[in-house]
Amino acid sequence: MKNFPTRTKGAGWARCRLIGRTFGLAGILVLATSLLGAREVSNFNADWRFDRFGPMPDGSERAEPTGLEAPSFDDAGWRKLNLPHDWGIEGPFREDLPNRTGKLPWAGIGWYRKSFELSDEDVGKRIYIDFDGAMSDSTVYLNGEKVGGWPYGYASFRIELTDAVNFGGENVIAVRLDNKPESSRWYPGGGIYRNVRLVKTNPVHVDHWGVYITTPEISAESAEVKIETEVRGSDDGVEVVHEVIETGVKSSGANSTLIIANPKLWDLESPNLYTLKTQVMRKGVVVDTVETTFGIRTIEYKPEGFFLNGEKVFMKGVCQHHDLGPLGAAINTRAIERQIEILKEMGCNAIRTAHNPPAPELLDLCDRMGILVQDEAFDVWGRGKAENDYSRFFPEWHEKDLRAMIKRDRNHPSVVMWSTGNEIKEQNNKAGIAVSQRLTDIVHDEDPTRPVSAGCNNEKSGFNGFQKTQDVFGYNYKAKENARVYKQFIERNPDIPLYGSETASCVSSRGEYFFPVVDEKDQGNGGYFQVSSYDLAAPPWAYKPDVEFEALDRFPQIFGEFVWTGFDYIGEPTPYNKDTTNLLNFTDPVEREKMRKELEKLGGNIPPRSSYFGIVDLCGFPKDRFYLYQARWRPDLPMAHILPHWNWEERIGKVTPVHVYTSGDEAELFLNGESLGRRKMGEFEYRLRWDDVVYEPGVLKVVAYKNGKPWADAVMKTTGEASKLSLSVDRDVINPDGQDLAFVTVQVSDKKGQMVPRSHNSVEYTIDGPGEIIAVGNGDPTNHESFQATKRKVFNGLALVVIRSKAGERGKIRLTAKSQGLKSEKIVVLAK
Repeated sequence: MKNFPTRTKGAGWARCRLIGRTFGLAGILVLATSLLGAREVSNFNADWRFDRFGPMPDGSERAEPTGLEAPSFDDAGWRKLNLPHDWGIEGPFREDLPNRTGKLPWAGIGWYRKSFELSDEDVGKRIYIDFDGAMSDSTVYLNGEKVGGWPYGYASFRIELTDAVNFGGENVIAVRLDNKPESSRWYPGGGIYRNVRLVKTNPVHVDHWGVYITTPEISAESAEVKIETEVRGSDDGVEVVHEVIETGVKSSGANSTLIIANPKLWDLESPNLYTLKTQVMRKGVVVDTVETTFGIRTIEYKPEGFFLNGEKVFMKGVCQHHDLGPLGAAINTRAIERQIEILKEMGCNAIRTAHNPPAPELLDLCDRMGILVQDEAFDVWGRGKAENDYSRFFPEWHEKDLRAMIKRDRNHPSVVMWSTGNEIKEQNNKAGIAVSQRLTDIVHDEDPTRPVSAGCNNEKSGFNGFQKTQDVFGYNYKAKENARVYKQFIERNPDIPLYGSETASCVSSRGEYFFPVVDEKDQGNGGYFQVSSYDLAAPPWAYKPDVEFEALDRFPQIFGEFVWTGFDYIGEPTPYNKDTTNLLNFTDPVEREKMRKELEKLGGNIPPRSSYFGIVDLCGFPKDRFYLYQARWRPDLPMAHILPHWNWEERIGKVTPVHVYTSGDEAELFLNGESLGRRKMGEFEYRLRWDDVVYEPGVLKVVAYKNGKPWADAVMKTTGEASKLSLSVDRDVINPDGQDLAFVTVQVSDKKGQMVPRSHNSVEYTIDGPGEIIAVGNGDPTNHESFQATKRKVFNGLALVVIRSKAGERGKIRLTAKSQGLKSEKIVVLAK
């Protein structure tokens, strides 16, 4: 019999041997599989033990003992925890650690151990462990025996445990991770930071990611669903049966086609999904069942744009790193869902998973919520950007990693494009062109239904042959000089669809405004290490959002943009990142030298530990830029937004410019009831400006118009003094599963309940009931207070508390916030 274990124990196998003597080999397989039952997939996150070695959080070194994988090793003194787990986010922040990776102690060696039992009833089954991601360079042991591993921290992978399993007794699994310093350009996290499952199957079963679904022919009347199935351990007599659960339509055969009548298409407004149930039969007995979610939709890329189900759609996209702000890299479905909700409110309809394969939960949510995804594989190929980055694994592992990503993600309707890399150093040489073609060929081999792309920052890559290895071409930061590069690319590559794979890189700090306001890029204030929120600042290679908007309006055939970035993320605090990897963003030697000199000026201690690039801050609070993009991406939404805030007692009588973002086409601004003029947007103008406003306390009001008719209005008032705390929550009922989250916004308010925009009070939190505080934050990139605390300053009026339910416990969770001199506040969240 194929793929049966080479060594087994227990009464279950004895019974199978008896059946074999009576009925022969065929009888063994038929009757044993009846006894063994169906595939079992178990959550394997609970009750692990953890310890660290090598570089420690406090800066010391701890020797790594030998024999930690042995079942006999006593791990009773190790920390007990549940996965997913990110050891880096636990801190502390340290001044001596690189700010490009968040000043957090994520580098080091981590060990995880877990004891579990397998019944002798499982004899004859295949036993696997599935990791959605482990950061990084993992080695996995079972009962002291090495059973596998995977170096790429962002890869999902499966390891078979069968031959090392102790059936009918205790088993010990041990995982060693080795996060080397200088292995990332941003905060990567550390640990088994994504979900883990234990999988039991019969010997004949659908292979890992073994169902591949395409919909090659679609009309209003019907959709052809083509299915390819890889069955492992197969021999004669195996039958594969498929059924679309929602319709009852069935087909037979590992490779087969079925027809769905009157299909409900997946699109952005109605992301309809179907479920395919695949059953493997052996002589009439079901030996395996797998369910696969899929969508029915068409995608097409033409020189004139991107088409979803035949309709032209502009990709209003953002780039997203994988961390979840104060929660770190440890995956949480609700936290990702909240991010997507905030992005959709802005008008975002696409995400680039910069610069690595995402958590599967992100794609599941994008499927369900109607978001397009560019699924990206690598930040580097053979030529690295940091000393210990993925380039050291690329020669041996790139094909395994790329195929794993494609096979895992190719059934997601949200995934509409693959990316093989970001700002790859090999863009401008023949060897790199050959590598790019090889990667594209690998992708096409696994999935010919979606195009291959990459994020290219080298202008020459669009003209030297590199572009011909891509199905669609993405340029990073090429909207400058009246979009000269875009124009040349379109003229010289008329048949290759084009988009902005990384755009803007505007930088700002929520609620910070510096004067005088100038249109130059340098809007930072080095003394405070913040950046003005007038949304004009950008590092030398980048530009304000308006520049990209103009380029896209000049060339409407460009099918979309992916802004850097949707949310702030930990690490890369440009323009206060003194790390020389900033120079990697430059292909122009002159610009690179200018940036080198800027980095030299910083010197000394640089406190920032998270980015300024986000349209939304690290806690999920929108910056002013949010409304600039909302005005463009949701033109049918009546909206207007005023900046700056209007609390400037030290600026009475001084010029304090006012900007307005609106989806209207003109607006009139009033200060204390007096009109300051009505302005109309001109061609390639995306904000309205009143640059000569003289500050006086009171009320700013804007009335926006569209096509000459009132469209929207907004008010910005001078507030009173800080008087009280105000609490609000994203959801007041959460699931008592030990995973669901409530995000509580903490606001310093005046007596009227208005946010006091320049407040920085320290707030303490207490909680009772079936919930716990798992993170706090405030969106300040320079703040070194622990995310794992019950006390945090507000930053410009706001802070965040993240509450998690306790597994199996129901009832009222009460959060109390207190701050000296302010009226305290309580809020209740129900776990039920």
